[in-house]
Amino acid sequence: MSCDPRNTLARPDLAARFLESIVTADRYADTRRYVCFSPATALRRAPDASAEQLDQLLFGEGFEVLDEVDGFFWGQARRDGYVGFVDILAVKPADSAPTHKVSAIRTYAFAEPSIKAPAGGPYSLESLVAVEAREGRFAKVAGAGWMVEEHLAPLGTVEADPAGVAERYLGAPYLWGGRESLGLDCSGLTQQALAACGVAIPRDTDQQQACGREVAEGELARGDLVFWKGHVAMMLDATRIIHANAFHMAVAIEPLAETRARYVAAGVGEPTAYRRPISLF
Repeated sequence: MSCDPRNTLARPDLAARFLESIVTADRYADTRRYVCFSPATALRRAPDASAEQLDQLLFGEGFEVLDEVDGFFWGQARRDGYVGFVDILAVKPADSAPTHKVSAIRTYAFAEPSIKAPAGGPYSLESLVAVEAREGRFAKVAGAGWMVEEHLAPLGTVEADPAGVAERYLGAPYLWGGRESLGLDCSGLTQQALAACGVAIPRDTDQQQACGREVAEGELARGDLVFWKGHVAMMLDATRIIHANAFHMAVAIEPLAETRARYVAAGVGEPTAYRRPISLF
């Protein structure tokens, strides 16, 4: 059986025990559940701070740890199943279940229930938090501090317009492997926008292209996804897209026709697919 190494917690010498009948390894072991307690942290290709960032964990997101190498944990992100290395200092053993998520594009956590208190963060949209107490307009978040409760929503709360969520990231810098509000890449933007609407999709563009159902170019509507080789954008209407891209080095809105012409001229080629996330429509 062939497994995608991006989402398979296995290597020749070690694999997760739940893969014992699926992959071959010298040894199998149980994972240990950790959670990210930094506002965001990189999931890297190798156990090195200079290694390529493949993905990110946001605050409160789970990470299944299988091994420790040179100050990094090797494991699998629970949000999207991506396998890689995270800094040991950015995660901790899971000790409380989340009750809410960050619903603002970003928010701060204050040392006291006051906007004048020292603040940490910012914490990005879709971060997972456990509310321990309330005082006035503030909610005390385990491991972070006091957040304005208007910036939180109970788990299970979903939005209805993924394109509207994507627009809230407008102007955010382009960051390879990013998913946070301070920087993200094309598939990170679509993943975050859909997650806020209760739809889970994989991390990379080729994986995302396999999701949803195909639509014709003439049927494109708000929320549909347009794919090129190695790139994805979301439709805002029948003619405009929003995407995190390296041309603008930011999340930008532009006509689909303009982007298409630029990619053809650059040798990227024509779009490879138009998809509609089925569970949204």
